[in-house]
Amino acid sequence: MPSFAKRLKTLFTGKPHSLYDPTLFQKLSLIAFFAWVGLGADALSSSCYGPQEAFLALQGHTYLSIFVALGTALTIFVISASYSQIVELFPTGGGGYLVASKLLSPTLGMISGCALLLDYVLTITISIASGADALLSFLPAEWHSFKLGIAIGGVGILILLNLRGVREPIFLLVPIFLTFLITHTFAIIYALVAHSVEFPELVRATAVDIHKSHSEIGVAGMLFLLLRAYIMGAGTYTGIEAVSNALPMLREPRAQTARRTMRYMAISLAFTAMGLMFAYLLYKVELQSGKTLNAVLFEHITANWGRPGYVSVIVTLVSEAAILFVAAQTGFLGGPGVLANMALDSWVPTKFAILSDRLVGQNGILLMGSAASLMMLATQGSVRLLVVLYSINVFITFVLSQLGMVRHWWRARSRARRWQMKLLLNGMGLVLTAFILVSMTIFKFLEGGWITLLVTGSLVGVAIAIKHHYNHTARLLRRLDELVLATESPGFGFIPGITSLKPSPEFDPKAKTAVLFVNGFNGLGLHTLFGIIRQFEGVCRNFVFVQVGIIDAGNFKGAAEVERLKTHVKNEVERYVDFMRRHGYYAEGFTSTDTDVVDGIVKIIPKLLERFPHAIFFGGRLAFPKDSFLLRLLHNYTLLAVQKRLYPQGIPFVILPIRV
Repeated sequence: MPSFAKRLKTLFTGKPHSLYDPTLFQKLSLIAFFAWVGLGADALSSSCYGPQEAFLALQGHTYLSIFVALGTALTIFVISASYSQIVELFPTGGGGYLVASKLLSPTLGMISGCALLLDYVLTITISIASGADALLSFLPAEWHSFKLGIAIGGVGILILLNLRGVREPIFLLVPIFLTFLITHTFAIIYALVAHSVEFPELVRATAVDIHKSHSEIGVAGMLFLLLRAYIMGAGTYTGIEAVSNALPMLREPRAQTARRTMRYMAISLAFTAMGLMFAYLLYKVELQSGKTLNAVLFEHITANWGRPGYVSVIVTLVSEAAILFVAAQTGFLGGPGVLANMALDSWVPTKFAILSDRLVGQNGILLMGSAASLMMLATQGSVRLLVVLYSINVFITFVLSQLGMVRHWWRARSRARRWQMKLLLNGMGLVLTAFILVSMTIFKFLEGGWITLLVTGSLVGVAIAIKHHYNHTARLLRRLDELVLATESPGFGFIPGITSLKPSPEFDPKAKTAVLFVNGFNGLGLHTLFGIIRQFEGVCRNFVFVQVGIIDAGNFKGAAEVERLKTHVKNEVERYVDFMRRHGYYAEGFTSTDTDVVDGIVKIIPKLLERFPHAIFFGGRLAFPKDSFLLRLLHNYTLLAVQKRLYPQGIPFVILPIRV
């Protein structure tokens, strides 16, 4: 009978997925359309604030927005095309973190990962804060005081949806995404068609505005104004990198699905961002208190439509508010993936690589949601401040990714086909993104950009400290692993001084059985085994070795990867069994795979007790000089959790301390 906590968890997150379901990866993976909804919503939703920020930065020289709009569209296509090459080179995913780690250095990869993590936290925060603003644009002013509560509630809802799995929230969000796309496409096309006869006048007015701007502020001032508007609209490009980070959740063939998704994303984003800026210009939109530029634009478009016009504005603004909430989904899809990759490389606690029974990065989802809620409280949901904080980090990742690709194509020029074109494309991406990063840092440093750099730098410092600890632990374990080489030498004499234990190759069901939980054929496992024989001399005559293979973010990338894990786990346990049998002892091995090692062990124990009723369970734990909160955070303490689960059932579980 499941406990109340288990039943409550199932109610909110759903029933566990079966790892033995042959259609599992087909069920969980996303086709290009759903990936466009789940990942492209972030990019597409940036048209709700990116074009507005760029347009307002022109400070009345509105006709210059034509050049900003064209530059924005060009940048979108260049970055998208360069990221398509990243997808092709890294078809298993990893995005900016993996590109910088493999093609530049692990440290630069870590910096890219930290910047990307903060970017995804801000993606969630700014998307939901902007959504709340859009929602409140057509509600009475007294409702505005509830913005923070609405925003944090939105974060909570998305946390629950994502804990259920990758596809569940996306299916719910498809109607919102399509409503936004249809309403905004219609509004842009209507604005262009309705003013098509005015295009000659638009060209003339643009020439007049250029001449006027030249007279008032000079060529340098005009270029500075254009540059500032282009930089202020840089939030439009965020989200383009999300596909390369989320490749493991795409349908096979992943690289092809990813490229198709990026095409959808680039075309829809370029059209929407450029189209809205042209529409602002055509309708001479000006900012009104309590309303976004898009809200003002849609009111102008439908001014003479009567009741249908009012309904159209409401539907459009509601879809805009909703798509911004949908855009936060990208942070919940990409953030846990980056955390998992960094955890596999020991830059963040290893528990972030663990998957839940719904096969999602539960720890990562909870961390991203909690961090976004704290960021929302710290900034009071101010979109203008969040935009400043938001844009810098994603361009750190852009620059490092493009730099890594440029370096790769130059090094591979003797063997890569069409390397010149590939180098040129990533080179253009590098120049554009580096220019935007440097300019944005200068423009926004005193406006709050320094906060982003400070927080990112602090995160980098924490990652370095965590890596240092894991490296120290790895060195301790390597000292233990010297025993592995010794056991494989022909002259190894098992355990000197043990005489009272008489080996027997036959299974004795009445004898005590030592059941040892291991994690590979390594020094920790062997030291624990020899500790059992020393400290329980003459007690145990049967030896059983158990290993649970953990399906985490590192190997949950396809059925073939899972099968390789099963084979590897079985081979590791067989090495213990063969070792004991060579020395005349009876031994068996048991293996299984699970997403949680504690649950996996608890599930297998009834089978072990049925076959070995006189079993005593053992495990070895590396003994650190002193316990601390940091150690508990960085290590899972699996054996203590298993012991806690078994003691109420009266099952003996002995943890042996292994000192180095």
